[in-house]
Amino acid sequence: MNRVIRMGLVLLSIFIISGCGEASQEKVTADMEKTINELTSYQTKATMEMLTGETTQHYEIDLAYQAGDYYRVLMHNQEDEEGSQIILKNDDGVFVLTPALDKSFRFQSDWPSNTSQPYLYHSLVSDVLNDNQAEFTVTDQYYVFKTQTNYQHNQSLPTQEIYFDQKTLTPYLVKIYDSDHNVVVEVTFEPFELGVEFEADFFEVDANLTSSLFSLPVSALEGQFEKADFPISYPTIVHGSELVDTSEFDLEDGRRVVLSYQGEKDFTIVQEVNTTAMVAVREPELSSGAPVHIGNTIGAATDQSLMWSEQGVDFYLASEQLTQSEMLEVAQSMAIQMEK
Repeated sequence: MNRVIRMGLVLLSIFIISGCGEASQEKVTADMEKTINELTSYQTKATMEMLTGETTQHYEIDLAYQAGDYYRVLMHNQEDEEGSQIILKNDDGVFVLTPALDKSFRFQSDWPSNTSQPYLYHSLVSDVLNDNQAEFTVTDQYYVFKTQTNYQHNQSLPTQEIYFDQKTLTPYLVKIYDSDHNVVVEVTFEPFELGVEFEADFFEVDANLTSSLFSLPVSALEGQFEKADFPISYPTIVHGSELVDTSEFDLEDGRRVVLSYQGEKDFTIVQEVNTTAMVAVREPELSSGAPVHIGNTIGAATDQSLMWSEQGVDFYLASEQLTQSEMLEVAQSMAIQMEK
């Protein structure tokens, strides 16, 4: 009996020793939570590919964070002649800036904590910590988590895989899947620079709007005036409705088109160009929505509306019957048509 007991103790010791080097999900998540809570600042770059219908949008992203809930997310789409957009968060609120056009929106939003953000370190860790059913695997270099997402405006992207570097616990790769397990969004990060010291105005609206890094040449801005004669864009996804009326109005400094759809779910789309506002610095327009990606651009989403600008045209979609996901599908289908 003593021999059996001794053998059992030896085997138990071998098991414990062999398991000491293996990372457990509980240990990794605890280390990630500690790391993110102690983080003072970081800066990194990333590339993001978003599959929209039959097209893929390619974004180059410059990310910066500073403790105190300061964020600057600079996004550039090479297919968009208006250049970069910036999501900015500081003590004054959440802003979306289009520096080349001197346009800015301020949101009454708790972004980025209110929804998943595939390019933000804190958001990815939060998704891991908040999912009790998260799946965990280990590769040679990465800890991989498969979790549920929290996209309030797009319920068709339910799951994601997040690859964290084993040494730094910073994200390397994010894959977001649709309900058929197809990859729809993919984000790849460069190495993170931690403990960065930023200029005093780095997260300020005016400094980012007026930076020469983002401005278009005067010739490009002058070309915007010609867009008062913009071609009308129509959605290809209409959720059982049909176009019943098209109204056009000449404005003092531009043109407005109103499309009315009726059927299973009624909605209205307004398209407008205001030429004088496009070259004048304005106070940020207030929106009660939250930032959301639509085609090449970042717009504002509320429960019953979407607002965005693309190729010099301002769009507004409103409906009391479409869900947020359905409104986004309608808007995305218009963006695809504009790119053809």
